[in-house]
Amino acid sequence: MTPAELAEVVLAAAHAVFDERGLDRAALPAQTTVERPRNPDHGDYASTLALQLSKKVGVPPRELAAALAEQLGRAPGIKSVEIAGPGFLNIRLDAAAAGQLARSIVEAGPAYGRSDTLAGQRINLEFVSANPTGPVHIGGVRWAAVGDALSRLLRATGADVGTEYYFNDAGSQIDRFARSLLAAAKGEPAPEDGYGGAYIAEIAAEVIKKRPDVLDLSDDAAQEVFRVEGVQLMFAEIRSSLRDFGVEFDTYFNEKDLHDRGELEQALARLREQGHVFESEGATWLRTTDFGDDKDRVLRKSNGEWTYFAADCAYYLDKRERGFERVVIMLGADHHGYIGRMKAMAACFGDDPARNLEILIGQLVNLVRDGAPVRMSKRAGTVVTLEDLVDAIGVDASRYALARYSSDSPIDIDVELWTRATRDNPVYYVQYVAARTASVNRNAAEVGLTRGDAADFHAELLTHEKENELLKALAAFPSVVAAAAELRAPHRLSHYLEDLAQAYHRFYDNCRILPRGDEEVTDLHRARLWLNDATRVVIANGLRLLGVSAPERM
Repeated sequence: MTPAELAEVVLAAAHAVFDERGLDRAALPAQTTVERPRNPDHGDYASTLALQLSKKVGVPPRELAAALAEQLGRAPGIKSVEIAGPGFLNIRLDAAAAGQLARSIVEAGPAYGRSDTLAGQRINLEFVSANPTGPVHIGGVRWAAVGDALSRLLRATGADVGTEYYFNDAGSQIDRFARSLLAAAKGEPAPEDGYGGAYIAEIAAEVIKKRPDVLDLSDDAAQEVFRVEGVQLMFAEIRSSLRDFGVEFDTYFNEKDLHDRGELEQALARLREQGHVFESEGATWLRTTDFGDDKDRVLRKSNGEWTYFAADCAYYLDKRERGFERVVIMLGADHHGYIGRMKAMAACFGDDPARNLEILIGQLVNLVRDGAPVRMSKRAGTVVTLEDLVDAIGVDASRYALARYSSDSPIDIDVELWTRATRDNPVYYVQYVAARTASVNRNAAEVGLTRGDAADFHAELLTHEKENELLKALAAFPSVVAAAAELRAPHRLSHYLEDLAQAYHRFYDNCRILPRGDEEVTDLHRARLWLNDATRVVIANGLRLLGVSAPERM
């Protein structure tokens, strides 16, 4: 019995109690949930339904809990129900009902863990959005791993998600990039405010291949060629790197399009209509202090140039007008100051910042080798890049390591740890379960052991303590996925997978799955093979949500 199935049984019991007592069914929820108690001695599942309904119907919670417990005790698969505290229901399943979870998981396959928790929500999720002036550095890689995992989690819980990369192809940084390429092409040092690193010379050489006449042009004309061609080459490389990392975006949005389509003027007009724009010292301002910002923000400078903040306003409005109810933006550790101004900007448009805009801040990442931080890339010259990280520990380990920790915590990624083929390497520990469960299946086939049909599955035989622990861990997966999505916390999933791996290893060590020698295949062997295969399903589903592979061999 899955937690969702048990929750339906609990709700059905509530309906029966309400009918018996003549209570108003309108007070009943459309659905309810059950949770795993923290203390396993308290039972398999717990329900707070009696506490939730007590005030609505004017019945003391323990009295209502007693009526629910009596009704639940009659339901098939329920071994016992106890009342605890002010009205908690602690529920124990019989072995057959508990073990049927393995069948449900195997039959559900990739669908197990998915839900409609966030159904109806349209979410725009923007992450990475690194400027096309250099390779993706390790901070951006963190958002690539976390953002992609979060998009998978949100979709798995029913949300309509659009992932987006904001491609900043306008502004002073792009001008500095173009000047740096031109200098490299001429064999000159990089400008004082320019970009260094071998990649600048590489891209400059590629531009010259495409436009052999570029250095015959005036500096201004040549710089424009390097700007256009260089940005295209750099961004193509960024996209290729992210694709190799397993990250593709639904939309790559060019900042330049906002300017070309007149969207900054449209955003300014909308903000004027809302009454929050004013003129001062020849510039156009947005009065964000009305909504908690520490100072008002310039939209257009006195010389007529638009500010970056004006583009932020236009981009936010564009997302909202595309039908996204919630705009989620992932920013680096140096962007804490953006939260106040962005929230105030949303309010200036007439939106509810708490509902329509969410900003997540990621902290710094260090790559560590031999106990010391790796300071810079051989190619980029100033930072550690995506390629450096992948070269050091691989794609799977990189994605798992970056998503394993809460994004608001700085992390050190130890090269020695994450390349070690031992149990203290978290990704190896989890992937080893995927490989071991597949190996058990191969070995089972060699000795003639198969799961058989569902009718051949004797769930009541799964009575060993370690079997029960593993079943409980498997049952928690859907609620972990839902919580990780709702709390924007993929690291909850990785911690769960490590706990599940531990439960499986204990089961494997204590419960013989395959018959020994000439031993006859029994129903218990088959039942344990169902449990083995259910574990592989959950491990594979969980790793897939993190963008990590579930290998069949290691």
